[in-house]
Formats: sequence, structure tokens, C-alpha cells
Amino acid sequence: MAGEHRLLLRNAQQLVLVCTEGEKYLLQAGMHSLALLRKASLVIGTDGCVKAVGHADAIHQQFSDASFEKIIDCSGKCVLPGLVDAHTHPVWAGDRVHEFAMKLAGDSYMDIHQAGGGIHFTVEHTQRASEEELFSTFKHRLLRMLRAGTTLVECKSGYGLNLETELKMLKVIERARRLLDINISSTYCGAHSVPKGKTATEATDDIIINHLPKLKELDLNKEIHVNNIDVFCEKGVFDLNCTRRILQAGKNMGLQINFHGDELHPMKSAELGAELGAQAISHLEEISDEGISAMARAKCAAVLLPTTAYMLRLKQPQARKMLKEGVIVALGSDFNPNAYCYSMPMVMHLACVNMKMSMKEALVAATINAAYALGRSNTHGSIEIGKEGDIIIINSSRWEHLIYQFGGHQELIEYVIVKGKVIYKNERVMGY
Repeated sequence: MAGEHRLLLRNAQQLVLVCTEGEKYLLQAGMHSLALLRKASLVIGTDGCVKAVGHADAIHQQFSDASFEKIIDCSGKCVLPGLVDAHTHPVWAGDRVHEFAMKLAGDSYMDIHQAGGGIHFTVEHTQRASEEELFSTFKHRLLRMLRAGTTLVECKSGYGLNLETELKMLKVIERARRLLDINISSTYCGAHSVPKGKTATEATDDIIINHLPKLKELDLNKEIHVNNIDVFCEKGVFDLNCTRRILQAGKNMGLQINFHGDELHPMKSAELGAELGAQAISHLEEISDEGISAMARAKCAAVLLPTTAYMLRLKQPQARKMLKEGVIVALGSDFNPNAYCYSMPMVMHLACVNMKMSMKEALVAATINAAYALGRSNTHGSIEIGKEGDIIIINSSRWEHLIYQFGGHQELIEYVIVKGKVIYKNERVMGY
């Protein structure tokens, strides 16, 4: 019967499943035994979920061509799960290209921050921008992420710092979640910086007394849905006590804890996150040995951001030590005005070169483990029966080219597929 299934991807040279047993995440040993099939095909149903995966001959015998709405011949090509970007700040107005010159001249992140730049520069522009302006630029950035292979992305607020602008940002994220063909995990990050004229304690009280109850009200009214709560736990921003109060209040209303910690100074953020049952902690350039052990025990994902360490010339996160100690390692782009990178293939490349991860480890960290960091590894991050059919097809006979070709995704990624629908077909892809 025509249209019984949405899509057949036929005869891929390599079909990278990532995992096959419904694993929520992979630790170091599992990363090294990356699940992969050769000369394989994939079936996605009309509900957008994977229905069958296996060797091409077996799939051909089981399904007739007439039952598919669309068939793509993947001979000589590789099929992989859509990439997952576990940490971004993509809703903002006003770029900070001038600050890049300052950083190159030797100014530190906190030097720029204390001079009125950094987050506060973006906050002023974002507060002035209309919801329509923010949505227009946000949509453009999401489409660039999609073309680079990202099919699930975490999106934070955090450039408002007052209730009105934080809600404006969250409404923009909600609008994109409903209208665009990309999966979004929404994060409230009102504690991204201390607003001018307030102390950290006053800002904390405002968030707990005013911001969070309003978020709960809007969620109950189905106006917006927020998944995660984030705080920038850092010296000179929100200390450990303020961070604890905000995160616990968010957890009490059902939000996943997923926050910035131990980036510029050792703050014992990792230990706090493990204690509170955090789903994930990002950055961790200055994590302690005790923090690594605590995160491993708590099954709290470490979202490492190699672009940030690279652009800010920070110490690289201890990916090798975390992997050895049993931490769930994930990756994110940290896309924001301070670290303008929307390409997870480039993030994976930097993770391999600068953080000494293997290509298999980097791919797992950008798929199933990044999905776990967002609480979504039951539906995303691998190619398994029942999961959403989010797929990328690359024009190469080996999947490693996605990482090996630094900056080459523009002509390497041929298709991006979300829930079995072709969202992007790259007309520029040329055969080798």
C-alpha cells in the first residue's frame, strides 16, 4: 500500500547506529564499541519513528518499494543519527565582534565583563529588541545549525535578566519549537548574570519569588514549556549558596537541573550538581578531582564546550580524566555572541584535537550522551527502532569524514532528516 512508510534509506555504505540496546548513555568502554552496520538500510514510518534497520538485502525482502513515500539511495554514503547540541545561547540581539578583537589583544572574559561588555552588552540590546526581531535572527541561526547536522538543540534564555525580557526570550524559543522542524530543549537561564543595580542575593530572591512562579503559571496555561533550569555559578556572579537556592527551587517545580559550573574558577559546582541530582553540568574547565568522582557516581552528564576553551584561551576540560573515571561526557557548541560556532562537526573536531578525545568518543558525546544531558536519550541520539527518525546522510564512504574534514560540513552533509522528513538537501554536494 503506497505511503505505508515515510522513508527508506537504502544500501548505506556505513549506517552508524551508535547503540542498539536502548542505552541511555555510553561510558568510555561503550564508546569504543560504536554500533555500526555496513551495506545497510533504514525504514522510517509515517509517525516519524524508526521501524526497521538492518542489512540491505534483509530490508529489501521485508518491504516493497511501493510502500514508501520516499526512497533515497545511500550507496557509497554514510547514515548517522542527527547531532545533538547540548548547550547553546541562540536568542539575542547585537553581536560582539568588537570584543573578539579585545580578547585577541589579551583582555580576559572577566576584564570585558567588568568593563560593561560581555553578557551585559548583549542584555541591553536584547531588552530593546522586539519579539519579532529576536525570532527572525533565532530562526536563521537554527537553520544554520540544521544544515550543519544538528537535529536536537538546547536553547537558553539568559540575556534578559528581568522577568519581561526572559519571558520574551522563552516565548521566542517556544514559537520556534512549535513552528520549525528542529527539536528544542528549552532552558530558563535568568541567573546568567547579576542584573545591574542588584546584588546576587537580591537577584536570587527575585528569580525564586517572581520569575519561577510566572514560568509555572505559563506552563500550566500551555503558553510556554521549559525543560531545564540553569545558573552561572561563578566567582563574582552567583555563588554556591545562591546557585543552590535557585536550582532547588527549579527542581521543586519539575525542571531538570542543567547549569554552568567550574568554568573560570573552582567553585565546587560539580559536587553541588551531584548532590542536587543535576541532569548535566556544563563547562567544568576548573572541576576538582572530587567533583569528577561525584559526577560519575551521580550519573550527571558533563557537557564539555571545546569552542569556549579555544576562543577564550582557557584551560581545556579534562575529558580524558572524566572518561577514565566513568563520567558521562557530552558535547555542546556553546553558540553565543562570545563563542560564535553553530557547527557540531567542528565542535567534535576540536574535542578530538584539543581535548584528546577519539573520533568515536566525540561522536557518542554529540549524539546519545548529549541527548542524555537533555533527558532525551529515550527518543534521540541513536538509530534504534522506536526512536525518532532524525538522520544525517554524508557523501563519504566513512563516517569519520564528518569530524576529519574541519569546517567541511557545508559540502559533506547531503541530507538532514527530521522525523523521516527531508528538511535539508544540499544541492552543492559533489561526488568524489
